[in-house]
Amino acid sequence: MPTFFDSTADAAEASEALRGLAHASRAFDQPAQMYGVIGDLSSGMRSLRQVLDQIAGVHERKAAHAFNDDGNHEAGLRDALAAAEELRQAANLVDRAYDRLAEGFIAAGRIAWHPEPAVEDAAPSRWVNVVFLQGDEADRPLRILGELGHVDAVDYLAQWDYGDETTQAALENGYVYDEPGEGTNDQVAISGDYAVVVNPHIGYVSLLRRYTEPDTEAPEAAQPGPSPMRDDPELLVSYSSPGAPKRTDLPAPKRDGSWFEPAKIAAVKQARGLGL
Repeated sequence: MPTFFDSTADAAEASEALRGLAHASRAFDQPAQMYGVIGDLSSGMRSLRQVLDQIAGVHERKAAHAFNDDGNHEAGLRDALAAAEELRQAANLVDRAYDRLAEGFIAAGRIAWHPEPAVEDAAPSRWVNVVFLQGDEADRPLRILGELGHVDAVDYLAQWDYGDETTQAALENGYVYDEPGEGTNDQVAISGDYAVVVNPHIGYVSLLRRYTEPDTEAPEAAQPGPSPMRDDPELLVSYSSPGAPKRTDLPAPKRDGSWFEPAKIAAVKQARGLGL
């Protein structure tokens, strides 16, 4: 039976693996890779639901041992039961999220990815300026870029992206470009829909975002929403950054037909040749 220390270590490893996956999944070289990731996330989601239930149960079973910092058992008991209730509510929400993920997994299984896009879906795009920093203001993003890599630099600079407001300001001021890094000696690093442009000779760094003009956009294409705001981004070591530590491969999910992998997902995996 795993000890509390072992369980804590396992949780830390799972958290670190998810952080690594969050960075790696920003740009898949092969779209077909996404299908296997969704399947593994489906299994992980069911395991998460089980973990939440089990931790809630421990709070209930051990409630007699609960006290607050002042030694008040009644207060500790209330908090233990409240924690258990909130954890069970979280488990129910995970269940609902899993149902949607399962449907997405099935839909993804019907996709045949082609190396070239369909001509009618290839909407031209340009790049709008999000932020331009020079001199002392550029020191921190340049340090992040040098120490952690362009993914973390994008995470930092994206705090200046206000979505439609940023796009409109760039259009009104003419800060729209056919390609990022059109200046002499510009160095460009692209991460998803963002591009970091650095000019080491002049000492500036800028962030641009891909923009598709509405009148040339494919009919069903969704408009990008506002980027998440960050008050003071945590400096994370990106697994895709040069010199970054190698991530430990995720352990293979259980394939024993257990309760956390429903038959409809198992059937799709088998049909796609992923095995059970």
